[in-house]
Amino acid sequence: MRIIDRQAMRAILLTPDDRVLLMRVDYGTGDWWITPGGGAEPGETAEQTLRRELAEELGFALPALGPLVWRRRVAMTLRQRRWRQSEDYFLIETQDFVPVIRNAPEAGAIREFRWWSLPEMRHTGERLAPAVLPRIVLDYRANGPPGSPPEIEIVED
Repeated sequence: MRIIDRQAMRAILLTPDDRVLLMRVDYGTGDWWITPGGGAEPGETAEQTLRRELAEELGFALPALGPLVWRRRVAMTLRQRRWRQSEDYFLIETQDFVPVIRNAPEAGAIREFRWWSLPEMRHTGERLAPAVLPRIVLDYRANGPPGSPPEIEIVED
């Protein structure tokens, strides 16, 4: 089986009333609610990746790159391939808006967008990625951005 290593950047888009924008996607393994973002192209910085991905997926113009608040490494099998993906999560404070897919190559996998409240995320039976997303937001609100790079969460299917 082919193994694909990939670096991804993700945005936790957070409103003043603590709602987070998530996308419901299905890559052939059932629905997941994930934060917007995606894989870095060769030579792209984190900010360049997020600017491109958020414009493609949401029609959103990134005002500025927010702080790095979470990191994780995910190993998963999708579409007969093994993926090893490193993900960096940046928190971006914004007002809510209506997402519009502009040119996302994975548009066929995106089922819907939704702004989630913290209680909704904490009590849902839906699959969220990362599962600790409510804690990340609560920690940020209580303590601000991490003082040092966050530890890496390791997830394997």
